Amino acid sequence: MTASTAYSRDLGDELRRLRETCTGLSGNKLAEKLGWDPSKVSTVEHGKARASEIDLIQYLSMCGKDIDFVNDFRRRYQYAFDEYIVQVSGNLRTVAMAESTAMAITSYSPQSIPGLVQIPEYADGLYRMTGVVTEERIPALVQFRTDRQTILRRHDRPTCLFYIHEHALQLQVGSSAIMEDQYARLLFDTHTIRIVSADAPVAATGCVLWEYEKSRPIVFSETNLAKVFVQDPGAIARTRLLFDRLDEVALSAEQSRSKLAEYVSRPREDFDDSGPHLAQEQPQRRHRGR
Repeated sequence: MTASTAYSRDLGDELRRLRETCTGLSGNKLAEKLGWDPSKVSTVEHGKARASEIDLIQYLSMCGKDIDFVNDFRRRYQYAFDEYIVQVSGNLRTVAMAESTAMAITSYSPQSIPGLVQIPEYADGLYRMTGVVTEERIPALVQFRTDRQTILRRHDRPTCLFYIHEHALQLQVGSSAIMEDQYARLLFDTHTIRIVSADAPVAATGCVLWEYEKSRPIVFSETNLAKVFVQDPGAIARTRLLFDRLDEVALSAEQSRSKLAEYVSRPREDFDDSGPHLAQEQPQRRHRGR
C-alpha cells in the first residue's frame, strides 16, 4: 500500500465529505453501489491508498459531480502521494488537517512568532505588514489562525516544542501594547518555548516537523508565495539534525521563561524606539518590500 501524505489525507477527507453531503450514503452503502469492497472506500477516504483514474470518475459521478469538477479533482489528485508537495499560499485545508492530526509538533521560527501561539492582534499586524493579501481577507485569515490554536486546548493535544529566534522577539509587529501581550502569551503558554539567543550561530529557514502515530513524519515550510510539504526520508533526517543543533544552542525552557519575562517587564517606551518595526499602529498603512 502506498504511504499516505498530508495531501492524500486531505483529499481523501474531501471525498468523504462529498459522499456524506451529496449522497447521504455510508461508506459501505456507496461501496455496494460501486461494486467495491467496503475496505476500499475506507482506505481511499483516509488517503491510505491511491485511487485509480477510473475509481475517481466512478466515485465522483456517484456524488453527482460534472466533468469539469471531475477533471479538476483528478488534476489535484495526481500529486497526492508525492513526497514533495507545493501549494499556493492561499490553500489552508491541508495545513489545518496535517497539524490537527499530529501527536507531536516541533517548529523553528527565525523571523516571527509561530502561528500557533500568535495573539490575534499580532497575526493581524503581520498580515498587514507583508502586503501580500488584500485588506478584506485579513480578518478571515486571522480567524483561521486563531481557530487552528484550538488543538492546543484539546485533551489529546499534541506535544509542542517551539524554538523561537530572539530576532523574532525583537521585531515589533503593531503597537508596543500588542508586543507586550504577545510576550506575555509566550511566557504563560503551557507548551515548551525555547529561545535561540540573538548571537547563536544558527543559519536556517523556519520549518515545522509534524509527527504521527501511524503515518510518516512531515516537514512543512512556507513563504508568502507557497507552502511546501515534505515526506522524503532524507529531508526528515536533515530536519532532525537541525532540531538537534537548536537543542544544543537554545536557552533551556527555564532560561527562556526568564528571557521572556525580561521582554514583558521592559518599560513600554523601550518598545517604541528599539529595533525595526514590522507594522505600525495605523492599519491602513501599506509597506512594500524592496
